[in-house]
Amino acid sequence: MARRRLVSLEIWARHYGAPLDEREIARHYTLTSDDLEIVGRRRGDATRLGYAMLMLYMRWPGRALEAGEVPPAPVLAYVAQQLGVAPAAFADYAHRDQTRREHLVEIRRSHGFRIFDRNAFREVVAFSVPIAQTIIHPGQMADVIVDELRRLQILLPSPSILEAVLRRARQQAEQLTYEVLTNGLLPDTLQGLDDLLARRPGQVATWLSWMRNAPQSPAARNILRLIERLAYIRALGLDRARADMIPALTFDRLADEGSRITPQHLGELNALRRHATLAATGIRLEESLTDATLTMFDKLLGSMARRAENRTRDKALKTVRELQGHLRTLTGSCRLLIDARSKGVDSLAQIEALDWQHFAVAVEQAEVLGRPETVDRTAELIERHRTVKLFVGAFLNAFEFRGAGAVQGLLSALAIIAELYRTGKRRLPDRVPLRFVPPAWRPFVLRDGIVDRAAYELCALSQLRERLRAGDIWVAGSRQFRDFDSYLIPPATFAALREKGPLPLAIETDFERHIEERRTRLDTAIEQVTVLARQGELPQVKLDENGLIISPLKAATPPATEIARRAAYDRLPRVKITDLLLEVDAWTGFSECFIHRRSGREADDRNALLTVILADGINLGLTRMAETCRGASLRQLAHLHDWHISEAAYGEALGRLIDAHRAMPLAALWGDGTTSSSDGQQFHAGGRGAAIGDINARSGNEPGVAFYTHVSDRYDPFASRVIAATAGEAPYVLDGLLYHQTGLTIEEHYTDTGGASDHVFGLMPFFGYRFAPRLRDIKERRLHLLPGQESGPLLAGMTAEPIALGHVAAHWDELLRFATSIRTGTVTASAMLRRLSAYPRQNGLALALRELGRLERSIFMLDWLRDIDLRRRTQAGLNKGEARNALARALFFNQLGELRDRRFENQTYRASGLNLLVAAIILWNTRYLEMALADIGTADEIARHIAPLGWEHISLTGDYSWNVEDQPDPDALRPLRAVNSLLGVTSRFVRQTTIWRT
Repeated sequence: MARRRLVSLEIWARHYGAPLDEREIARHYTLTSDDLEIVGRRRGDATRLGYAMLMLYMRWPGRALEAGEVPPAPVLAYVAQQLGVAPAAFADYAHRDQTRREHLVEIRRSHGFRIFDRNAFREVVAFSVPIAQTIIHPGQMADVIVDELRRLQILLPSPSILEAVLRRARQQAEQLTYEVLTNGLLPDTLQGLDDLLARRPGQVATWLSWMRNAPQSPAARNILRLIERLAYIRALGLDRARADMIPALTFDRLADEGSRITPQHLGELNALRRHATLAATGIRLEESLTDATLTMFDKLLGSMARRAENRTRDKALKTVRELQGHLRTLTGSCRLLIDARSKGVDSLAQIEALDWQHFAVAVEQAEVLGRPETVDRTAELIERHRTVKLFVGAFLNAFEFRGAGAVQGLLSALAIIAELYRTGKRRLPDRVPLRFVPPAWRPFVLRDGIVDRAAYELCALSQLRERLRAGDIWVAGSRQFRDFDSYLIPPATFAALREKGPLPLAIETDFERHIEERRTRLDTAIEQVTVLARQGELPQVKLDENGLIISPLKAATPPATEIARRAAYDRLPRVKITDLLLEVDAWTGFSECFIHRRSGREADDRNALLTVILADGINLGLTRMAETCRGASLRQLAHLHDWHISEAAYGEALGRLIDAHRAMPLAALWGDGTTSSSDGQQFHAGGRGAAIGDINARSGNEPGVAFYTHVSDRYDPFASRVIAATAGEAPYVLDGLLYHQTGLTIEEHYTDTGGASDHVFGLMPFFGYRFAPRLRDIKERRLHLLPGQESGPLLAGMTAEPIALGHVAAHWDELLRFATSIRTGTVTASAMLRRLSAYPRQNGLALALRELGRLERSIFMLDWLRDIDLRRRTQAGLNKGEARNALARALFFNQLGELRDRRFENQTYRASGLNLLVAAIILWNTRYLEMALADIGTADEIARHIAPLGWEHISLTGDYSWNVEDQPDPDALRPLRAVNSLLGVTSRFVRQTTIWRT
């Protein structure tokens, strides 16, 4: 049986063939003066042209011109023109094979070209092994190998030989990885790794399956179950430093394989590969279980606090209702006392109307309202100490908490609590750390000078939760809860980068010059706003001594737009969602991006792969999709989803769709591709997913998550990610702008109020983005000027304290290092912004960034008042995002539109699949709208208001079958629908009527 090719013949043909692009031909086939001199020594036009082609072909594509092979006509014509001969002369040279062979030998010797022999084979394999550790895509490896052969001037052998090089390099790379990971492991450790594949006593599942399927919902018993799994994997004694012995990508890939291969298949692997895979899996499991336990602790305490707050509010309302009668008695009695005093009655005995008995009872009952436990959730939270007692001892003793000097008191308190549970003692020591206790907790922690253990423990745990979020406290062995400074570029590396050249930032890195430029902009904006306000010429804004009034923007859409939109969409062909995906894939080849996680090969069954993507996008799930899709079994779909679906693949496929869409003329009418907006869309969690969902009170009382999506001004949804329903949107704004995989170059970005924070305002200029959020509360926001600046009497009411410029200057280098770390991908913007927002107010970096953000926000607010075009762009950008969300909601209709996946990874795939499906529909609609709008003669001024977000013509339900044979050619389109009138008039008449109305 023939061995399956790693690289397709089409890819090899691109390497072995001459280019046809004019720029590439000029780049590779231009003769130098030395070349012309060498070629000129040959006799006859045919010989000179043939010799030149042999020499140029050895340079590019890097092989010998075969006997009887004729170069492409554009290449031949370009070279012949340089020599001053006719291209037809090459035909005479091609018949003389002996001359060609002699010339090949001469050119190899004179120009240093080498034939691919055994030594070259070993040399190229040795070069390729370390690269094969990080690159799994065979096509990309082929690119690297061919480029290296060209650099070494080794002539390309046949594709089958290069396939052998590729296979040998991959085999040796894998062997090297396995040996490095397992080198030095003790026999007991190796046996422990093999034991992971054995069944648990009295159970069907293996130890590995047990650890993989960890509980997700936040509960005290689940924290204990996570700690139990963590203790088991730690008992293997795997050193986390082994992960650093191989490239990070290689380790991640191997650990990912271990999480996906079944225990049965792992047991069938050879010992070296099995032990290496299990070692990587064990190290990653220890890390992920550590993070899962800490995250569950965070969620559990958060849910306890919310329940305590709700219960406290309910008790307070109930108490008020029960005490209304006593309150009336109290207020009536107090009114009598006040009236008596006003009449000059000094003796209480003379106040006959006062019922002192009822008055005393009313005062006693009213005192209930003043008790802390009535209005403070802390008391209610302390009553739930029983829940905390179940896990706190095991939790604190399972981890090594570390922190800087500011949290040493808290760390000491945690150590004392852990010791109490470890030893079984019931009383706290006589002296315990109390400096970490916030003022709100002190009345509960200290009761009559005695420390209450339950309150002390809950206070310490609450502070631990906050400090873990901020990064003040970190945990050994955790990836998510690491030391804040470890996320950033090392100081020595940053200093070297700064000394070597300009930092990869878009602002002036000299503090004085940067602030001077901002001062000038702020002065100009203040002056212009003041002048326009006094003249009453601020566009749709009234600013005077009485305050600020901003009028709503008026609609700018031409009335004829709706008629043209209906006419255009009525002409679009009706299409099934499956046929639409097949057509878009034929245009872009996006399915090629979903390569196998291990081998890097494309999926054998494209239709089955598209079925899996569709199942993610419409929220149907694999089980129900297998029931509705003919020819696809659940086992086949599950295998494809496990081994071909990944976030990287979704990102690459989305990039293909968006880059294809950007190139379309109609898309250019909607915008130039330099502005974008982002917004979150809430999806409820149902079934098993409800257990891990968060509740956002603004979106109802049901748990769920949010899909946070970035959309360009051309309607391209170029980034999407899952965030917690309760998470602020602001930290995620920069992620989509910095880390998308498309060719978009965004310059201006819009959000609503939820996406705006002073930290985001402060960071945006570092990366060259102008931030323009639609601030709902802009009238309540305040301007913050630089020291020495005056706002004038008109803006005085909007001005607050000045920028703490000295503080920003003191932390300027830290801000540059912080921004450079984000720009270079050392850490994501959202990870850092979440930690900065959780920091206490005294953190220097957080305060410096906030002050810088206040400065940027002040400039923006003044621009907002004077620039109506900015307001219109922001409104239009956000409207496009909301319209995209409507399409997404329509597509995500299965399972009541609820997320029912427990694993965050699967939720992420649902979001990415949905976004890819939206992008595919936008691309398909745009291509057919171009034809329809041209057919009905719609002017560009009208067409620019017609969005490619309609779905009435797309069949989203029914059986999902893939009719490959019934698809148009990639260069052809389906015919437009004819518009039939009830009156029997022709489609041409209807089209003319539409044009006339427009």
